[in-house]
Amino acid sequence: MNIERRSIYNDKIEVRESEEGGFLIEGIAALVDKDNDMGWYIERVERGAFETRLNDDVRFLINHDPNLILARTKSGTGELFTDNNGNLCYRYRTPNRSYANDLADAIRSGDIDQSSYAFTIDSEAWSVRDDGKEVRTIKRYKQLYDVSPVTYPADPDTNVAKRSFDAHKENIIKNEVSSDLINEDQHKLYKIQAEQRNRRLQMLNY
Repeated sequence: MNIERRSIYNDKIEVRESEEGGFLIEGIAALVDKDNDMGWYIERVERGAFETRLNDDVRFLINHDPNLILARTKSGTGELFTDNNGNLCYRYRTPNRSYANDLADAIRSGDIDQSSYAFTIDSEAWSVRDDGKEVRTIKRYKQLYDVSPVTYPADPDTNVAKRSFDAHKENIIKNEVSSDLINEDQHKLYKIQAEQRNRRLQMLNY
């Protein structure tokens, strides 16, 4: 299973008191239509890529740690949604757990200001910018697994993207070879047809 993780600086995390008690935490997990420099390539998330995944069974964790669960969409304690710009957002009310209250305090003080999400991809496209940089556009997600406020952003593992890019290049080469073979076969066919026409003309001249 090729699960990937991405992190963003999220200075828009909000903490406010909830009418039901505790605190309401709301933030942005992922941005769309934005170039992210991943080192050897640029990554973009296409607007609308999250739309079919908002009902996934997603856990809200601290630092992607399954032992530190804050909420879950399936239980109704956490909510995923997109804002007017199509960015992936999350919202939850702090549960009655000591680590959740500690996290709310760390977010409120600004000690934690980043979010991350875990995912697999269903559809993507590769292209090349004018400057020669490869661009990976995520068009549709296959599944979202968790969203997490994080202390440190995880270094993105680009192995999955590298395998996808290699497969993309291999497919291009196959298509080019196939096209060359088709052109060669067409040339042979045209030559055979021309020879047959010449023989018929010769027979008529007799």
